[in-house]
Amino acid sequence: MTGGVAFVKIDRIDHIVLTVRDIAVTCEFYASALGMEVIAFGAGRMALRFGRQKINLHQAGREFEPKAKRPTPGSADICLIAAVPLAQVIAHLNTCGIPIIEGPTPRTGATGPIQSIYFRDPDFNLVEVSTYDEAR
Repeated sequence: MTGGVAFVKIDRIDHIVLTVRDIAVTCEFYASALGMEVIAFGAGRMALRFGRQKINLHQAGREFEPKAKRPTPGSADICLIAAVPLAQVIAHLNTCGIPIIEGPTPRTGATGPIQSIYFRDPDFNLVEVSTYDEAR
């Protein structure tokens, strides 16, 4: 930035990459727990699609290039915004037997106050699911 004027402006995240121990287990978890669509792309690659984003999956030890400097299962901490009330997410996670480790609790999202719950995926990544205050 020069003089407070940005020369580049980013619109959104298109995808992130999770390095996981077992792609099939990860796909099943995110599809059943969070309703993500499992998709295949490229030469046998797998991803989880939701909204206008996706999570590409790399098998630990067999990552695609280029990759993070130290790709490690369990090193992610992500926040996802639910399209349904948080109470509905909590009820579904309870039905799936997924323990909530914290929340609901107030947090600050990218555009304002959110209510969040936290749980872990099969690789112990921290997953935060949130909703924005409905009064916004």
